[in-house]
Amino acid sequence: MQLASQKRNSEQTSPAIRAGLVDSLFMNPAPMIVGAFGPAIAGAVIGLVTGSILNWLCVPLFVLIGFARAVQMRRYQQRNAPLTVEEADVWERRYRLGAIAHGISLGAWSLVVLLGTDDSAAHMLCVATVVAYTSAGVGRTFGRPQIFHLQVLLSCGPLIFAMVRVGGVYYLTLALLSAVFFISIRHLTSSLQRIYLNAWIGREREAALANQFDTALNNMPHGLCMFRADGRLAVMNHRFAEMMRLRDELVKGSPTATEIVSACVAIGAISAASGRLILSEIESALAGEIVTVGDETIPRSLCWTFQPMADGGAVVLIEDITERRNAEARIVHLARYDELTALPNRVSFRDEIERILEAEHGRGKTRLSALLFIDLDQFKQINDTLGHPCGDRLLCSVAERLRDMLRPDDYVARFGGDEFVVFQQNIASNEDAAALARRIVDRLSDRYLIDHHVVEIGASIGIAMTSPGTKADILLKNADMALYRAKADGRGNYCFFREEMAQTVEARRILELDLRKALANEEFELYYQPLVNLKSGKITTCEALLRWNHPVRGTVSPVDIIPVAEDMGLIVDLGRWILRKACMECMLWPEPVSVAINFSPQQFHQRDVLTEVRYALEVSGLPASRLEIEITESSLLRNTQWTHDALQQLHAEGVRISLDDFGTGYSSLSYLHSFPLQKVKIDRSFLEGIDSDRPLTLLRGVARLSSDLGMSVVVEGIETNEQLELISADGTVTEAQGYLFSRPVPAQRIRQLLNASQGVRQKDGKVLSLPTRSIA
Repeated sequence: MQLASQKRNSEQTSPAIRAGLVDSLFMNPAPMIVGAFGPAIAGAVIGLVTGSILNWLCVPLFVLIGFARAVQMRRYQQRNAPLTVEEADVWERRYRLGAIAHGISLGAWSLVVLLGTDDSAAHMLCVATVVAYTSAGVGRTFGRPQIFHLQVLLSCGPLIFAMVRVGGVYYLTLALLSAVFFISIRHLTSSLQRIYLNAWIGREREAALANQFDTALNNMPHGLCMFRADGRLAVMNHRFAEMMRLRDELVKGSPTATEIVSACVAIGAISAASGRLILSEIESALAGEIVTVGDETIPRSLCWTFQPMADGGAVVLIEDITERRNAEARIVHLARYDELTALPNRVSFRDEIERILEAEHGRGKTRLSALLFIDLDQFKQINDTLGHPCGDRLLCSVAERLRDMLRPDDYVARFGGDEFVVFQQNIASNEDAAALARRIVDRLSDRYLIDHHVVEIGASIGIAMTSPGTKADILLKNADMALYRAKADGRGNYCFFREEMAQTVEARRILELDLRKALANEEFELYYQPLVNLKSGKITTCEALLRWNHPVRGTVSPVDIIPVAEDMGLIVDLGRWILRKACMECMLWPEPVSVAINFSPQQFHQRDVLTEVRYALEVSGLPASRLEIEITESSLLRNTQWTHDALQQLHAEGVRISLDDFGTGYSSLSYLHSFPLQKVKIDRSFLEGIDSDRPLTLLRGVARLSSDLGMSVVVEGIETNEQLELISADGTVTEAQGYLFSRPVPAQRIRQLLNASQGVRQKDGKVLSLPTRSIA
């Protein structure tokens, strides 16, 4: 059981321990040589006294085995390289063979002497020789006790057997004592092996831990050094020496903290002032942290951390935080400065202006200053045509021109996009701000050469003047309102903020709030204006027009509602309500009559417009043929392919498409054949001067062209019988719309008009019931 345990432990040991155990067999050659030749001497003495031939035969056997083992020991000692696992197995087998041979020879000699002679002295010398040899082997074979145990069994087993055979009290007692002695020797060698093996394992673990600690210490990103209580260096890793550029000779000499810090100062790794501060932290024996900044030679930041030890001394850690501090500085810069132009951004500008205004207010004297809000004209076209990289370089050029134009006291920032802001301090009057605005407009309007492209842009400026107690946010808001007015007045100029602008903005804000509330509470109402067929005299279509019954403003026109709804993004929800309401109202009209609904560009280009139209027709039950969608020319300009596909799908489902306000935009004739249009509504502007030949000829030409393309033609804005007669003379105009027939009326009134319209009759191909005044 013990042998099995020893074998298992041996198999589990590392190659280094296994080699060490084998090495212990050969580490002391003297006892082996004495043990090998000692039995030969004893055998020769016994042979001379007794004259036993068998005893003499054992002597050369001892000499031969001893010589072989001595040669084996000598060859082992001559090796230079450490034992490998394979070599250890080979030498262990060689030693085992020698030990077995020696054990067999001793056992055979014991039998020959004790059983072949009657000389008690010879018996005693034999027993003493075998016991001495066995005792000498304990100190050499503890590394491999199983070999020694086998050798003891082969040598001492026959000796004990022979003493038992001789018999007698003395021999039997000696045999018993020998057996006890040999068993004790066996346990002793096993214990020695365990002690030796545990020592080897502990040493190996300590070496592994030391190696791991050394690896961790020298691969950590921080520099580390440890000082003992006497102030001398105990440990320093490679990172510390590398960061401080210290010589190996200094580190190996166990220097003091003062010597190390002085060397760092001499090399230039830290300044003299930083060195004194570091020494004071080490000597104070208190935990702390400092940051040192290098000079121009070594521009880096180091964080030093000091931690006292319980038994005196201190641990010093250093970390290179240069990149981290640079990154933090860059983050702070990006948070307050525009990355493209390097100008202050909105946050930085506002904080700086607020600081200036508060400082002046604290002095009790406000100096006149101006804030100029600058917006570049035509910048979007540059981005769209030449690309964003070209636009970015243009913005950098604009920023450079602004810097060159300003005084050192002035402050310029970029708010994002193509918006710049200038704060002009300490001016005499508004004229100084106006003069700067004129210079900025003129300078920014000069040509730019960007990537071999000649670029021209303009600038519009809103100006707000400071007053006692003015806040930065109010100043910015006022300048923004003035800029809005400058752009509305035609761009390329400047405008000062006036109080009425704020009133206008406030009125617009209130209107927006009311509009949201009105949409939520359905305060809107649809009015309808008829379109009359000039041949039948009947109302064929009614155009739905939005009205807002405001509790304070009264009835609000679509002219005031639609632009605000588009700016607020409410036009889609509002258009959805109009579409469903008008379709449900149309179901109450006589079957031939259709309803026409205006779609704004923003509403038409929503991606689910087809779904909305289908849903409105489904919930109202209105046939698609009775729905007419009016779109303007601006709707056709955006996303032409998508627009064409959407109109084709609507047309395929039976919805009629009408081009509204033809003649007010580009009036491209290509629209008339490129898109699936069924009706063209000629704008009322064509009726101006219609009593002269040129306008009438133009109107009839457009009407004839549209009619030849298979489209119905409607003329809007008919107010007199004379206009009606002129447009209907050649028969190309299909329908007419205007106050001559009816103003926009509520739903109840349009139903009455539609019922009256069904009584219209024709005679001899002439229209009998065309009214000469409004039928509303």
